[in-house]
Amino acid sequence: MKTLLRLPLLILSLSLAAHAASPTGYDFGPWPEGSDPKQVGKLVAERFLSKDYRLMRTNVFHYVETCTWYGALSFARLTQDKAMNQRLIERFQPLFGERAKLIPPVENVDFAVFGALPLELYMRTKDERYLKLGLRIANEQWTTPTDESKLDAEAREAVAKGLSWHTRFWIDDMYMITMLQTQAYRATGDAKYLDRAAEEAVAYLEKLQQPNGLFYHAPDVPFFWGRGDGWFAAGMSEMLRAMPENHPRRARIMESYQKMMATLLKHQDENGMWRQLIDDPQSWPETSCTGMFTFAFITGVKYGWLDAKTYGPAARKGWLALVNYIEPNGDLREVCEGTNKLNSRQYYLDRGRYTGDLHGQAPLLWCSSAFLGL
Repeated sequence: MKTLLRLPLLILSLSLAAHAASPTGYDFGPWPEGSDPKQVGKLVAERFLSKDYRLMRTNVFHYVETCTWYGALSFARLTQDKAMNQRLIERFQPLFGERAKLIPPVENVDFAVFGALPLELYMRTKDERYLKLGLRIANEQWTTPTDESKLDAEAREAVAKGLSWHTRFWIDDMYMITMLQTQAYRATGDAKYLDRAAEEAVAYLEKLQQPNGLFYHAPDVPFFWGRGDGWFAAGMSEMLRAMPENHPRRARIMESYQKMMATLLKHQDENGMWRQLIDDPQSWPETSCTGMFTFAFITGVKYGWLDAKTYGPAARKGWLALVNYIEPNGDLREVCEGTNKLNSRQYYLDRGRYTGDLHGQAPLLWCSSAFLGL
């Protein structure tokens, strides 16, 4: 009975997402040898499947595992690769059994975004176990804990405004919080989840976006860190394509998204890359942010939010630049390591540069999927 009752909500969710915007027919190709998004996506997805779960130091799921898995699922769907899709589903099964302890507690944004993954799997399989798990996490993100020690002053202020108790005003959260709640909306059609994501997004916009359209890493860290801004670009791309045209917060979010894209266009270098610190010419070209910005450009062009003649070539240029950093086994080079906030320019310039880190692998899959259809 519960499945039957939820079916209309699922249909509503898919209908709302479908009518949020109509993808355009812009053609980003043809592709030079070795750069076709279908070919690259297959390589990167298989590389992901060849490895065990990426975990946090606390021995629970790392958020980049969730983000890469989501990208691989999207790629498998768009390429109609049923065998890959089945392997991605089977990869989750130990989390219902002997490896359940790896599911993160809902204590912060980096842990909670895991819920976006079972919600995606529910939409693919209609298996109620995924929905139950994903919604529990999405709802706990807005359920203020009774343990007051888990709430600092910033969290208490956020809760008083109707925001999540996870609110901390780091730019990364613009993906972590909004993606989870957007997925809950997609899976159920319940507008409260999209409203949560939208209100959270606007609060972060007002706190962190600067007059040039870019975002500080945090209010007390006045640097335009590439991947930090990349999380916003990707998160708002996901939210906007799920958001109905008449949503009361859509115009505000779209305005900020387009303002950011215009500034990013100016900072893309001659090779198609963006830098570790976006506006710092002495900073090194960094691949994870380049992937995220490219994904945002592709999505904007496909949905008509960005001028195709201007942003289409820039998206293609970004993708072709990224391909040059991919190793034969599918690992992406020059990926900034996981990064805390610090009010120090040198801190960002000195961050480690990794190869094959999922912070970079995930955006490659998002871009591949976006080129293929979204």
